[in-house]
Parts: sequence; C-alpha cells; structure tokens
Amino acid sequence: MTKKVILAGGGGFIGQALARSLAHDGWEPVILTRTLRENAAFREVTWNGETGGAWAAELEGAAGVVNLAGRSINCVHTLANSREILESRRNAVRALGKGYARAKNPPPVWVQCSAAGIYGNAGDRLCDESLPPGPGFLAEVCRHWEEAFAALDLPDVRRVVLRIGVVLDRQAGAFPPLARLARCYLGGAAGSGRQYVSWVHPEDLVRIFAAVLAQPELAGVYNACAPIPVTNAEFMRELRAALGRPWCPSAPEFVVRLAARHLLKTEGNLALYGQRCVPQRLLATGFGFKYSQLSAALADLVPRA
Repeated sequence: MTKKVILAGGGGFIGQALARSLAHDGWEPVILTRTLRENAAFREVTWNGETGGAWAAELEGAAGVVNLAGRSINCVHTLANSREILESRRNAVRALGKGYARAKNPPPVWVQCSAAGIYGNAGDRLCDESLPPGPGFLAEVCRHWEEAFAALDLPDVRRVVLRIGVVLDRQAGAFPPLARLARCYLGGAAGSGRQYVSWVHPEDLVRIFAAVLAQPELAGVYNACAPIPVTNAEFMRELRAALGRPWCPSAPEFVVRLAARHLLKTEGNLALYGQRCVPQRLLATGFGFKYSQLSAALADLVPRA
C-alpha cells in the first residue's frame, strides 16, 4: 500500500511541520488547502473544507488522513468569528466523511485533531482522557468537533483523536507574542497566574502524529501535550529566565483582556483560562517525550546568543 497521507488543512505551521517530518520518514504528504502556494514544498490540492470536489480522489488508496482543518481561535471571539470557528471544524469533518463514503479503498486510519480546551477552564484539576468536556465556548467547540467525527459511519477505519495542547513553535502560534512581551520586560503572569498551561514542543507533537499513524494498536482519544504542565506564572518565569529578563509583576485580568482585544487582536481567555492535562494514554503506550520539561523546551526554542 502507498504511504501517501492526506493532511486536510495542512497549510498551517503544525501541518507543515508534520509534512516535513513525514516526508523525512518516507511518507508522501498531500496537503488539502484553500489556497495553493507558489513553490510549495509538498503537493497541494485545493479544497474549501466544506464540500466534495476533485480533492476527494486523493483519499483513494491513501495510507491515512490527518484532519487539522479549522479557523484559528487566535482572534477576538465575536459572534461571527465564533460561528466560523465552530462551523469550519464541523464542516471539514463532514466533507472528509463524504469523501470516505465515496472511496472504494479509503484510508484505514483517520487522525482527528481536537484541543486540550475541551476540558474548559479546569483550574488545578488533573485532566486525563477520561474527564468529560467542561464548560465554556472553546470546550463546546471541541465537543461538537469530536461529536461530528464520532457520528460518521466509518466501518473498519481506525479512529484517533488528539487533544492538542499549546504548541510552542518558534515562528507561529502563542509562543512568539509571549516571547516578544518578555523581551520587552512585560513578561509577568496573566491575571492570577494560577491557570495551567498544557504545552507541547512541536518536535514531540509530530512524533505523536507519526506514532498514531503507524501503530495499528493505537486508537481512541489521546491528550497530545507534555507530561508536566505548568501554571501560567511558572511558564512566564521560565520564559523570562530563558530570555535573560528579570522579574516582572503580573498583569491584572482587566489589563490582559484589554491588551488582548485591542493590541493583539485576540481573546483574553486564551491567556486567562487553562487546563492541567496529562497524556495518560500516550505514556501508557511507552511513548517517550524528548521535551518533558519546559526549561529544556525553551532552551531549544530561544535563539542562542
């Protein structure tokens, strides 16, 4: 069987990192994307994330599918944006499901992305995969996302759901703006600082994807985050240390919300809410994290002088 793997919504930083890793290991990544790019490193096929089309032919005989598609949550959660965040995820799942239904030889494994946010603003409660969804908008988005996937009729398809934590990428996601703040001596905790950050180094994340794609015994829901979550205050202290910056007072909640909305054009809850997740089921498989300690991850991410 071919080692072609379909990365739906694979044009983002996680998809591109995964494509590079898979290609290095001998897979043939194919990116389903809304906008084709010039000089793309991997073969790209147009799709709109909502309906069928010529892209569905790519599923025939492929070795696996990874669905990363969905509008970024890194925005102000207006009513219109919130609706698009939810519907983009459900629509992509349903579109891929229709492609599966038409394929004579569909991919035998589907890896579906979700997020640690499914547990809501969980305080210091330990969140393993057995915990039910919590309250709040992002938890509801993840719940609907996973329910849309579970509702599909996929006989003989191995299903995997990855509840991904905060991905610490050098150039995209949450890490660059946090690093900029810390470099400008504004690296204090957000609000109380007691909210947890369930983080993961991108190198470990792509290894998790590779493991669940290749190992037929892995199925079901997995928390995709490092095994040692930290509080926001601890995270910012470690980040200041990595950047050589001194102590900084915490920012009150109202300041965080105002700065998030008006300066960073994002939602304050992304910094003020958190989950204390542990990758219980991954660890039980024997998966070993290269970066289990935040200090080691930051040492790798922060440019050396």
